Amino acid sequence: MFVKIILISLVGGLLCLDRVFIQAMISRPIIIAPVIGCILGDPYTGLIIGAILELFWIDRVPIGIYIPPNDSIAAVMAASTAILTSQALGIVSKELIALSILLAIPFGILAKKMDVKIIESNNVLSDQALDDAKALNIRAIERKTYLGLAKVSIFYIGLLLILQLIFIPMMIWIYPKMPVQVNTMLSLTYYFLPLVGIAVALNTIKLRRVIPVFCAIFLVVAMAMEFFHVF
Repeated sequence: MFVKIILISLVGGLLCLDRVFIQAMISRPIIIAPVIGCILGDPYTGLIIGAILELFWIDRVPIGIYIPPNDSIAAVMAASTAILTSQALGIVSKELIALSILLAIPFGILAKKMDVKIIESNNVLSDQALDDAKALNIRAIERKTYLGLAKVSIFYIGLLLILQLIFIPMMIWIYPKMPVQVNTMLSLTYYFLPLVGIAVALNTIKLRRVIPVFCAIFLVVAMAMEFFHVF
């Protein structure tokens, strides 16, 4: 498992660089979580987690100076925790997926704060690169560019490594000991999280009658689930 954690930290950290470097959208949760799932042999869980987190933060777009929550870190953390824990325990459950997502979301917000600090520190390198450009020192500009990327990559890789080393063993230990009531709550949360994500997505669509139609569909589905005693 330790080797897998190191591998996911390296791959996840490199994919997270897309947020600041290439920006080809491969760092989006809907992409990065299934990639992590494929590496760990469970793409389905990765896809479910990626879809939920993609909806959850779909309205947080990095426009101008706004820095959104780091959904890439949250997606890697949630997918890795859910899959490695399920493999260690020999179970696959929606409750474990819900718990992993709830655990990972706060670290997406924490990573955002660290992103702000790194960007502020890179502004110094940017000012120095302008001076180098005036002096036509191309090599110095290249070095500062690579230094900025190295700082971001080391932060992402280190953060993922530390979080996984702490929380995956904790999940393996605590999850089998959780009471039935908590598992029931997590089961409901598993179905509730996509609804929150869909509500966020609908809020970005400026069309009349979209929300009432969704509420009507949700009411019908809820009544059907109650009739057939899904829970």
